[in-house]
Amino acid sequence: MTYQRNDLQLPLFPPPEAGQVVAPVRRFSVVSLFSGAGGLDLGFLGDFSSLGEMYDRTPFDITWANEINVAAARTYRRNVGPDIREGDVWAHLGSLPASADVVLGGFPCQDISVNGKGRGIGEGSRSGLYRALVQAVERIRPQMFVIENVKALKSSKHQSSFATITADFEAHGYIVSHHLYNAADYGVPQTRERVFIVGRLPCVTPFIPPAPTHPPSSWVTAFEALRDLEQRERDEAFSHTWSLAAVSGEQGNRHLKADRPGYTVRAEAHGNTHWHYALPRRMTNREAARIQSFPDTFIFEARLRETERMIGNAVPPVLGWHIAAAVAQSLGGQRPI
Repeated sequence: MTYQRNDLQLPLFPPPEAGQVVAPVRRFSVVSLFSGAGGLDLGFLGDFSSLGEMYDRTPFDITWANEINVAAARTYRRNVGPDIREGDVWAHLGSLPASADVVLGGFPCQDISVNGKGRGIGEGSRSGLYRALVQAVERIRPQMFVIENVKALKSSKHQSSFATITADFEAHGYIVSHHLYNAADYGVPQTRERVFIVGRLPCVTPFIPPAPTHPPSSWVTAFEALRDLEQRERDEAFSHTWSLAAVSGEQGNRHLKADRPGYTVRAEAHGNTHWHYALPRRMTNREAARIQSFPDTFIFEARLRETERMIGNAVPPVLGWHIAAAVAQSLGGQRPI
């Protein structure tokens, strides 16, 4: 893969030329909170494929991770790495490493999302968990941190919540920026919009958001992503199973369109996932995972409903990979060893 910046196509992690002697390159350690099934973490590690594209290994190593959901932690161990601490984040902060280069986290968004209660971080007990990220940053003092959340965090309704979050990190000496990403702009077959907040110490090179790789005219469509699964039989081991829920409201009625990317995959759809663009059934979990850019080798260690939640909660790994590439450039990352 290549990374575009300033109208130049540059290799993200270029291989050495023939006969070139390459000095060892430093790798960067990562701490991950609210890791879920590992979508963002997989993106930061790289070395996976999605829809026929290979996303190379990055210069990042995850040294500590935490997730409260049992099924998600089990899935993380199988697909991302074995060293994840299962349980309430507050109970595990004491085991944080003394140092790390990057802290990652996507704190629960139910109190922010337009599909949730919308209470914000003041009243909402779930989104108030962002304070665990603040504590982690305070204790570890990473060079950079990356936080993901729903688009609504930047809405006028949550202006106060966003200002509080930003101020809490700035109080620890970080320069904080934010950017709204549409996953479809990076080759993900889904028009999913999410805000990423990036903080850096003053000594770190400014973070430049990765330039889109796919203009709307070349967005990956649902048909391109799913067509080879159309005739595949139900396969629980492959998560190619679908909900039999009847139509219920907008979410229950919505159909994928073959000639455009999929709609945002939700975590709490209660079985009312989108209908297939051509078949008389709902989208399968494997199809939802494809639309989220998970590789087909990624196995979800859960039954239908729990897998649905894991997929909907995740950061698309391909989008995470592009964010990781930009973070690596800020940190001075070079070709990984």
